[in-house]
Amino acid sequence: MKKSSIILASAILLSSLTGVAANAAPAIYETNGQIEFTEATGVTKPLDPDNPDTGVTPKDPTKPDGTPTEGTPGPLSIDFASSLIFGQQEITSETKTYFAELQKATDKEGAEISRPNYVQVSDNRGTETGWVLTVKQDGQFKTSSGVELASAKITLGDGTLATNSTSAHPTATASIALDPAGAEETVMIAAAGQGAGTYITKWGADAASAVESISLEVPGGSKKEKAVYSTKLIWSLADVPA
Repeated sequence: MKKSSIILASAILLSSLTGVAANAAPAIYETNGQIEFTEATGVTKPLDPDNPDTGVTPKDPTKPDGTPTEGTPGPLSIDFASSLIFGQQEITSETKTYFAELQKATDKEGAEISRPNYVQVSDNRGTETGWVLTVKQDGQFKTSSGVELASAKITLGDGTLATNSTSAHPTATASIALDPAGAEETVMIAAAGQGAGTYITKWGADAASAVESISLEVPGGSKKEKAVYSTKLIWSLADVPA
């Protein structure tokens, strides 16, 4: 065989062997990635009702330093609820409707902001077994000496759900008429398979529409002393059967 033929044959054989090596099946070895979630035990901070991806520091104008009551701890929690302030009003014998002031807060940059009044709850149990949030008015508006503002009525209107959760959402009640006698009213309800994460009911879609979302109607005939009248709202969050 000629030398040139030997060189050509060797090149063809080498090319063939290289192709076999390149097409051989790769070695496979598997490892694992793992994370385990447990139910929350701490307090969930308030979120911005108009931007639930961002935290805020809301203020309670009924407190001397403006610091609101801390949210309840645990995996099923009430994180925040607005106090309702209807301002300083002149005594009149006419029936009047007054509107709650907007919720004041500080954003993460420290700027003062106004938001709809709201309530925030979190379900961090990891079970999606459902829950229900209710509110009741614990008696009529009264002065410190016990004088009632007879027949005054609070209405929470334009209830709007806000959340950053991708889970199935609960249902928010659009309008709630509070009963000073203490009847509980449903604010939000999550059926089984709903409500995992943090949810807000805000009264008004935004600050502009929230200006007249919460009202207090006071009959003209109600006796009005030159004094501060107050009442309490009691919020309750409970499991519901699956």
